[in-house]
Amino acid sequence: MNQIVYPGTGRRKTSVARVRLIPGSGTLNVNGQEADLYFQYNPNYLSLAKKPLTILGLESDYNVLVNAKGGGLTGQADSIRLGIARALCLINPEYRSLLKTNGLLTRDAREVERKKYGLKKARKASQFSKR
Repeated sequence: MNQIVYPGTGRRKTSVARVRLIPGSGTLNVNGQEADLYFQYNPNYLSLAKKPLTILGLESDYNVLVNAKGGGLTGQADSIRLGIARALCLINPEYRSLLKTNGLLTRDAREVERKKYGLKKARKASQFSKR
């Protein structure tokens, strides 16, 4: 029996999350672990990642399988959120307007600025001395 799989990719900073939505009971697995264990039982990360499902009221309708790599937990939770939102748009195009008004389909393009030569960090210079 073939199950229908809805894919979605989310990115944030340096983290990339490949998300697969499968009709099921509402579990969220990240890299083979339960989401609450993976996110160290932090309710902020869990609610951030599940936000598209909560807004549409589909928390218990789909199992979410995630392969996340790169970055930290905040970036990964944000990238999972975008991946889930994109996958939900494939399921039903009518979800798109509600997700878009809540800002869940916008990719956060902010990246770490590169370090410049002659400076200590991206913008931090050594202290100026007149004489």
